[in-house]
Amino acid sequence: MENDADAVRWVRAQQRGWAVGDRFGFAVLEAQPDSTHGQLVGNVVLKEVASGEPSAEVGYWTAAHARGRGVAPRALEALTGWAFDTLGAGWLKRLELLHQVDNSASCRVAQKSRYEFDSLLPAALPSFPLDGHLHIRCRDA
Repeated sequence: MENDADAVRWVRAQQRGWAVGDRFGFAVLEAQPDSTHGQLVGNVVLKEVASGEPSAEVGYWTAAHARGRGVAPRALEALTGWAFDTLGAGWLKRLELLHQVDNSASCRVAQKSRYEFDSLLPAALPSFPLDGHLHIRCRDA
């Protein structure tokens, strides 16, 4: 985000997603000694949610200072459990994780989180200029 206005728009979009019930974002915080507040180290999101639909998409980002410490796999595992056990109990069967083919770090996160490689996705300009990977995790995985 480039400025405060971008940040406000992003927060409002997250609030809309919760209100509508189609996008559920969570801040990933790391406990700080001598503080009652955690430090923001990332974000996980369940998106493209539609009641009764068997699949949804997961996404995440990790702050540069927190990369390489297992933050993303732990956060993704927590989100996955919540999605299957709480939100979509009974109807949500499959979660999808997509990333660009050149993002080897996201491939590692998917593997550590038991999201299996499913297929190669063709580029979709302009938003996705490179081919991508689709990883999936099913409820019973």
